[in-house]
Amino acid sequence: MNSFQAFNLNAWIFICIYLGSLILVGLFGYKARKENTLKDFYLAGNGFGLIVIFLTLYATQYSGNTLFGYSGKTYRVGYVWIMSVHFMTAIVACYMIYAPRLYAFAKKYNYITPTDYLHHRFNSKLLSTIATIIMIVVLSNYLLAQLMAMGRAMQGLSTVDPDIAYQQGVILLTLIMVIYGTLGGIRAVAWTDVIQGLVLMTGFLVLVFMLFQQFGPISLATATIQELSLTEKVSVPNSNQLREWLSYIVIIGLGSTLYPQAIQRIYAARSEKVLRHGLAFMAFAPLFTVLIAVITGIYAIAYIPGLESNESDQALTRVLAVIQSGSVFGYWLVVILFAAILAAMMSTADSALLSISSMLSKDIYGRFIEPNASEARLTMMGKIFSWILIIFLVWLAIYLSDKSSLLKLLDRKFDLLIQLVPAFMISIHWKRMRALPTLIGIVLGVGVSLCLAYGDFNFVQSGKVYGFHPGLIGLVFNILIATIGSSYLNKR
Repeated sequence: MNSFQAFNLNAWIFICIYLGSLILVGLFGYKARKENTLKDFYLAGNGFGLIVIFLTLYATQYSGNTLFGYSGKTYRVGYVWIMSVHFMTAIVACYMIYAPRLYAFAKKYNYITPTDYLHHRFNSKLLSTIATIIMIVVLSNYLLAQLMAMGRAMQGLSTVDPDIAYQQGVILLTLIMVIYGTLGGIRAVAWTDVIQGLVLMTGFLVLVFMLFQQFGPISLATATIQELSLTEKVSVPNSNQLREWLSYIVIIGLGSTLYPQAIQRIYAARSEKVLRHGLAFMAFAPLFTVLIAVITGIYAIAYIPGLESNESDQALTRVLAVIQSGSVFGYWLVVILFAAILAAMMSTADSALLSISSMLSKDIYGRFIEPNASEARLTMMGKIFSWILIIFLVWLAIYLSDKSSLLKLLDRKFDLLIQLVPAFMISIHWKRMRALPTLIGIVLGVGVSLCLAYGDFNFVQSGKVYGFHPGLIGLVFNILIATIGSSYLNKR
């Protein structure tokens, strides 16, 4: 079985230059600032054009950890995971439910944080605060997972002790990320998104051709899988799997658009036309990212059998090891891809960190602790919160390096995020939506979701209710409370 070959000195020099250049991007972002305000730091002032908005949306939606995870999931379940292409495409459709109208409100009323809309729409400090807490909890877990993924990636690249490589990877990569993010704000984040997005897309398009060259057509891989008596991985999905397909399409389609960093990307578009065109381009992104990850997983099933449980997440790495050993070109393709994947993880993490800092600064500190703080003061506090939070999460990532089972809450991020659907997506179209039933709906939806996810129920299997995510069950109750309650209050 092919094992991954640790990179030589020349490869490490290239990776260090590549990642170190991101700090220069941060410096350029710092010099490009127009004023020391929240809008300039978190939304780049007048916003981004088409190319930048598309690639920063792309980088927000896809992380290096996703690429490893999707190829690993394909290895475990087979062709059925082709549904990942569908639910990633569904995200674009769900953006169109509310993004254009939210953009218009954001430009008119100068929104900075995701919950600025809720505060303006409902005039309820409690509702806005609950939504802020949900978003911060979800993003903190998401950010922690990205930090741990960066450490895991470094373990496979270095010849030093795996534990030391993990710790060094988490600390050094996070340090680079927080430096350029603190310097340049969203400009630096978006510009690094452009770099890693272009490299990642190009690298994966080249990779798929090398896979065909190395292993032959995918039809041959499918035949090989059948010969290995793994027909369940190439079979038609059963009824329960079809319900899971629908569940994933709905929950990820809706939930991903409510990531705080995604909402702030909506705010940061230069115009509604730019936003719409950027989303139109995003509809094609799953074809040259997720689909290639699925294809990689299929080839791994056929030609790299025997990966058990957590080892299956190494499917991409094992396939790249074959490509790496095949030729000098293959070796350097893998080096460039891994540099881009590391940068993609950093890009996803820095977007989450920037959103958390904006909410802590404006929605928590500015609203409850120092209401009369200046823009410059709030911007500085956002940077301070970034450093405090990242120091804690780096420590936690190192502490949990061999205790990843404690991260089960991460699996529930969409179950929690999707409870904000009525507050954002329904209220933006229905003017008679009221604050109290919307708040009660969110709290009840979160409670039902977590109860189903962690309770001991016979009808809950593998964390799902007859194939459906608990968050969708919670969302049904949430919507009923919010809409019926609002209708009742409006009639009084």
